[in-house]
Formats: sequence, structure tokens, C-alpha cells
Amino acid sequence: MSDGLTLLVGDNPFHGISHLSQERSRSRNGAITCADYATGLVVTALENGADGFMFSADDTTLSILRIIREKEGKISPDLYAIVPYAYDYVRLATQAGGITGLARKVAKEIVVSFNVKAVATGLKAAVTMDPKALLKTYLTYEISRIKSSAGKRMNLKSVLLHEIITDMALALNLDWLFKAHIDFMLKKRMKPGFETRNFAYLVNKFKDWGIDFKGVIVATPFNAVGFQMNPSREECEKALVDIGAPSIIAMSILAAGYLKPSEAINYIKNLPNLNGVVVGVSKEHHARETFKLLEEGFKRH
Repeated sequence: MSDGLTLLVGDNPFHGISHLSQERSRSRNGAITCADYATGLVVTALENGADGFMFSADDTTLSILRIIREKEGKISPDLYAIVPYAYDYVRLATQAGGITGLARKVAKEIVVSFNVKAVATGLKAAVTMDPKALLKTYLTYEISRIKSSAGKRMNLKSVLLHEIITDMALALNLDWLFKAHIDFMLKKRMKPGFETRNFAYLVNKFKDWGIDFKGVIVATPFNAVGFQMNPSREECEKALVDIGAPSIIAMSILAAGYLKPSEAINYIKNLPNLNGVVVGVSKEHHARETFKLLEEGFKRH
């Protein structure tokens, strides 16, 4: 791995996600959701400067990990997993008959996985109705299936809570959830992480709760036009200075394609306290050209 910012290839295009419009998502070539094709994009990015793969844990991305493990013997990327894949769980809840049905389905999957630790903590959670134990059960299950798909060669560096969970917990003042996630992941010798679209607010709440940014990863949008930077680009930049630790992985640096890589690089390289950037790619030449430009732009040679 090169010195400087960590460069990560993201998975949004593999789920048909566009942050500009639903119509743009629907118009994309359906082939991108094919695991073999998506794997090729990830591998191309890794061969051209990317250090790792940031992904939401679902069937598509776990298939990508399995294919890399089985067919790409020379590649050993760092992994940054976002859980849960909220859109998948919403779909499953609809199919399973609501939240109760979803809970039964997830519980069944944990038992079928034969993960002794997950089952044990799950039983404790069921008996005591302890929300921290429930969180640990779920995280144990997700870590288990990610590592099972990835094998020993790939390094699961961080597990981040999805933005829906993070931002809801911020709104509800659930400081225990953030602290429990941090404590559990540190015991697992992995970096605890959080994805958010409300970075400035998260920084303020962490200060109120006495949570140190050292050793914590936060994935959040940063770009020259302020796209998805809530409440404003200025407020997010101020909060970035205030955290005092290189803990941030910048998302949406291209503003959903509005900015050229050169424009993104000129903005990002002048920001403090960044740990890395994540960029999704939808075509092989995009993967090759984008990560070569990022590698050169951040001068990581």
C-alpha cells in the first residue's frame, strides 16, 4: 500500500444507486449487478491504485469477495464493510411480513450460519432484552459472513454502521449505540466506523458524549460543490478541522459525476484530517483512469 490517503473503490454502482436521480439509476446497464462483471471493476481499480474495497454487505458484494478469493490469488485488498445493507432489509421486511418477520428471518440465518458466538450472544440478548447484546449479535453475524466470503487473504479493517442507523441514532441521542459499537469493534481489533450524511452534527454530538475520534472512521461526503454536505460545505469543513484526528473517509468526491477527477483532487488534497477517499466506478476504463488519476493526484509514489 502506498503512503498518503487510502484509496477505496466503492460499490454503489453495483446496486444501481445514483445520488442524482432515480431515473439515472434505472437507465444504467443491468449487467453491472452481475457479480463477475462487478468483480472485474473492483480488480481493475485495485490494479490501478486502489488499496481496498468499501461495500455494503449483501449477496452481490459477498459474491464479489468470494470470486476475488477463488480467482484472484495475487490480490489482497483491505475491506471496509458497511452494515446493515438497509435497502435489502427493507425489501426483506416487506417479503417477510414486517419487522417481526424480518427479525425471525435474521435470527434463522444466524442459527443456520452455525456461528457459535453469534448464537450465544443472541440467546443472551433474547433472555435479557439487552440492546447492546443484540447489537453484538448482529455484528458478530455480519463479521462472520464477510470473513467467510473473503477468506484469510483479505483484511477486514473496519465495520461501519450504515448512514440510516447512524443518523437515526444521532437524532434519538442514542449515545450507548455509538459507544457499544466502538467498544465491540476495538475488542475485535478492527476500526469502528460510521457512515453519515450529517457530519457536522455528528462531530458536535461526539464532543457532547465524550467520544474521541482517534481510532474511529467516519465516511461522509466531501466535495467542492457541497453536494450532500449537511447543513453546508462550510459547516462540514469547520467540523473537519475541529476533530483533530485523521479519521475521515471522503465520499461523493465527484458529486455523483458533476465534478471531474482533477477538480475533486484539487479540493480534497487541501482538506485536513482525511484518512482516505472512496469512489465508485461503473466501467472498466472508468476504474482504470479514475484510480490512476487519484494515485497521481495525491502523489502516493
